[in-house]
Amino acid sequence: LHFEDELENQDGSCMPLGLEIRVSHGRITFDWTAIVESMAGSANAPRAVTLSAVFYVLRLLLPPGTPTNDGILRSVDVLTTPGSLADASYPSAVCAGNVETSQRLVDLALGALSKAPGLGARIPAASAGTMRNLTFGTTGPDSFAHYETIAGGAGGSAIGPGAHAVQTHMTNTRNTPIEALEVQDPVRIVSYTVRRGSGGKGGEPGGDGLVRRLRFLVPARLSWVSQRGHRGPWGLGGGRGGKPGGAWYFAAGAGRGSRLGIEASLRVDAGDEVELQTPGGGGFGA
Repeated sequence: LHFEDELENQDGSCMPLGLEIRVSHGRITFDWTAIVESMAGSANAPRAVTLSAVFYVLRLLLPPGTPTNDGILRSVDVLTTPGSLADASYPSAVCAGNVETSQRLVDLALGALSKAPGLGARIPAASAGTMRNLTFGTTGPDSFAHYETIAGGAGGSAIGPGAHAVQTHMTNTRNTPIEALEVQDPVRIVSYTVRRGSGGKGGEPGGDGLVRRLRFLVPARLSWVSQRGHRGPWGLGGGRGGKPGGAWYFAAGAGRGSRLGIEASLRVDAGDEVELQTPGGGGFGA
């Protein structure tokens, strides 16, 4: 079982990724050795992240009530190339490997398993495929810091359409309520809505992402790390892919904004706004 996907670079180019899954003599092998390079950015994943992605995907398919312990991997071999994106080592940067590359490894594993006889109907189309990490804050006597991941669309599947505006796969965070955010930090939420039409079309359409727009009341430093900004999540069984996401910066009083890359770090002033749009999930079925 073979599947290919890609991870985006800041300059718009893509790094191809591949996975082969083999079953033989009562063992299942997840072979990531086709991934031989590392990335110049921070999206490299230590081997522990790759093992976690494999563990997670297997746990999805096991019967309810199966104990979550080391026994799940007892009959599993995970092959990686040391020093590569899927088995990073010093001096490769890895801060986005856990939050972004883990999602792509799950996409690869689910995509490969969708080709297995008897499993295809249980595998959903790709979900948003990125945690969409937003951080901002200041230093000094009135310092503050905020970090959150932004929800996206879930992939459609044989059992129904994908959910709108939810966290999916390798993440465990929830929505930060507007009231809590505005009380704690000097920001205002200008809009927070479902991004209608961003899910892929299909017999069971993908879920929609969302739009979150913030206005800053004081100068601050903002960082943004994401994926699926150029190519949206894939569909399955004839379903269409979801729309990619993006982020835009609007200087105070400016009518038009400037698009940020999939990774960005910038200074914002009082009155400036940032709008985040997250990907929709892929559709399932024609």
